[in-house]
Amino acid sequence: MTIVVSLSPELEARLLEKAARQGQDVSFVAAELLASALEWELQDSQEAIQGIQQGLNDFDAGMFRSFEEFAEEKRRKYNLPADS
Repeated sequence: MTIVVSLSPELEARLLEKAARQGQDVSFVAAELLASALEWELQDSQEAIQGIQQGLNDFDAGMFRSFEEFAEEKRRKYNLPADS
């Protein structure tokens, strides 16, 4: 499949430089970078969903604290003034 992508001159120069450093065809390097970015995005989304689910599970199990408790802990930890 052929896809045409317009790059800024700066981005094109960086891509060409990277391909030259690696001794690879610029199309191959671009495809590898896109594959890596897409894989990272998928993994990041999955980790976010898992984190949210863990938070919901903790809440359902009664493992939570009030905002006031959280805020007080952060005030002590970072030596912040108490609310007026």
